[in-house]
Amino acid sequence: MTSENGSGDLPRMTFLEHLEELRKRLFVCALAIAAGFLLCWWKAPEIFRILQAPVLEVLPKGTKLAYTQLTEPFMLYVNIALLAGVFVASPVILYQIWLFVAPGLYRHEKKWAGPFVVLTCAFFVGGGVFGLKIAFPMVAKFLVSTGEDFQPVLKIDDYLDILSKTLIGMGICFETPIVIFFLARMGVVTEKWLLLKFRYAVLIIFVIAALITPTPDIPTQCAFALPMIALYLLGVLMAWLFKKKKEPTSE
Repeated sequence: MTSENGSGDLPRMTFLEHLEELRKRLFVCALAIAAGFLLCWWKAPEIFRILQAPVLEVLPKGTKLAYTQLTEPFMLYVNIALLAGVFVASPVILYQIWLFVAPGLYRHEKKWAGPFVVLTCAFFVGGGVFGLKIAFPMVAKFLVSTGEDFQPVLKIDDYLDILSKTLIGMGICFETPIVIFFLARMGVVTEKWLLLKFRYAVLIIFVIAALITPTPDIPTQCAFALPMIALYLLGVLMAWLFKKKKEPTSE
């Protein structure tokens, strides 16, 4: 039976069908990441020059990152190509996520496929840029300043590990307004409910920041938590602007 707004009951998938659908989406995501990896592999040294800039700016002049094993530079470029490939493949990955959840949506909700992919990609990449240009330089400056009495010898693999967690973590955190936006459009949450739960949201945000930050220091956690709080408030605004309209009741 289909309702007047076209949001009738949809055919349900069995558990095995869900698993098969998940396998298919994961396979496409893996192919997209592999393609992104190949595209970025040849530019890995240039990409690393950009990625190492935040820490070189706060290290003593002339300092270079170091390695202690012969294979580390090669593996560094492999990991850089993989990291960049994830960002390059993000439109395909996010579209596959949409296709996986779409069977559980009503017909009138599926029209948001285009906005979902565009907005989630924009916020994910924007989060990565924010992490590279603003959050990570603050973290690097604080961490380097705590060891200014010592000779810095930063290993390239350790540096990339911290940086990649920051970039991916920021990219995921920046998806907060998009999640709130679609929950509001589906009528799951409202701007009033979100504001009433704001203090609990702040607590949860700091817990999440503590879990996903690459280091346990407070400045690093704040570099994650404060933007997440701002993004939560942006999500509240989006929930108010684009909230689900109440259908007129027929007499």
